[in-house]
Amino acid sequence: MAKRFSVIFIPEGNSKVRRVRIRSGVIKSVLCGCFVVAGLLAFFAYSYFNFTVDRDELQRLRVTTSQQRQTLQYLVVDLEGIHQQMASLAETEARVRQLADLDAVSEGVPVAIGGLPEVGSMEAVDEIQRQIDRLQVEIELRRQSQENVRNLLNDQVSLSRATPKGWPTKGWLTSYFGMRKSPFTGRRVMHEGLDIAANIGTPVVATADGIVARVKYSPGYGKMLIIDHGYGYRTIFGHTSKILVKAGQKIKRGDLIAKVGNTGRSTGSHLHYELRLNGVPIDPRKTL
Repeated sequence: MAKRFSVIFIPEGNSKVRRVRIRSGVIKSVLCGCFVVAGLLAFFAYSYFNFTVDRDELQRLRVTTSQQRQTLQYLVVDLEGIHQQMASLAETEARVRQLADLDAVSEGVPVAIGGLPEVGSMEAVDEIQRQIDRLQVEIELRRQSQENVRNLLNDQVSLSRATPKGWPTKGWLTSYFGMRKSPFTGRRVMHEGLDIAANIGTPVVATADGIVARVKYSPGYGKMLIIDHGYGYRTIFGHTSKILVKAGQKIKRGDLIAKVGNTGRSTGSHLHYELRLNGVPIDPRKTL
């Protein structure tokens, strides 16, 4: 490389041409300086660009973190509320089971779930999700348990309403359930019900909920009706003077169904009352 360079300036007009001599070292220094300045400018531009991107990303992360933290706090509060509701639900169910004389809640149904996660921890979201999953399982188990309790209570209520109880009419017992001497033949025969003496026209009421299965006249029972109460229970009312219901009619305990009479094979005004379970006569006195 040459040691010196000449730079010629040719002005317009009649001015003299000028020549400037520059050493090669100066040119090298200038070029190096330009490269250094360009490098510095590129470095600062790159650094500024990265700083701007990092600043925006940091701001976005801060906003996201704040939102996540707020969401976690809401989830924790919701979980705590669900825990309290489930505990109250379990306590209520336990009392209902106790009052209904049912077995205690199954051990497979959890009553509570462990502590809440620390908000802000790296595993908080996963822990809350796990607790939500466990709560979903618990809610389903609790729902099934309460459905069982509801069905049992409904069955108990239905059975209670279908079980004959109380006096079918006002009067006094003149003949009991069991073997007795027939007033017509004098022989010992089985009397499958109770005879309740009362004046003709005395109201006769149903002793349990049910459906009137049959209304008819029988030479032995006179004007009679049979009520089917379900669960194997049936009641029979005989010797009535008037029947006030029809076959297929739904009735409730205490409904007026007939009036005392003296129809059929009878020695006086009274009501013949029978109680059968699965077709077998049982002593009605236990239900009066």
